[in-house]
Amino acid sequence: MTPQQIAEAVRDGMLANDRATRSLGMEILAVGPGRATLAMTVREDMLNGFDICHGGLVTTLADSAFAFACNSYNEVTVASGFNVDIVAPSRAGDRLTAEAREVSLAGRTGVYDITVRNQRDELVAVFRGKSYRIKGKPVVPAIAGLAD
Repeated sequence: MTPQQIAEAVRDGMLANDRATRSLGMEILAVGPGRATLAMTVREDMLNGFDICHGGLVTTLADSAFAFACNSYNEVTVASGFNVDIVAPSRAGDRLTAEAREVSLAGRTGVYDITVRNQRDELVAVFRGKSYRIKGKPVVPAIAGLAD
């Protein structure tokens, strides 16, 4: 399998079990080795008391993009930490897109930058995630032997 085919198979395997991503209506727009783009439309039930999208939900969108990007090599990879800055509010009906890209991958650790933008291409949040890879544990066992 090519690296792109592996990333797509991992996407499908992960999404089948990712209840949080699915329940928030996130869509995976693109995935590839070390990268992923997800989108989510802000719903009324995602608004806080100020009628803006809850920052935790913006962060969840970025975290999901991070997860699909860092697991794209078919080795279980988890977050070891992240920082997020919300730089602008989002409101009901806004279409948010999180784009994750690998900055560094060395051994078992990685660094990923994720930007979240709205439908007007305005920056909403920046997220930097640090990952830790669990060696020898494939995300999708059925394709582990096909990756070579």
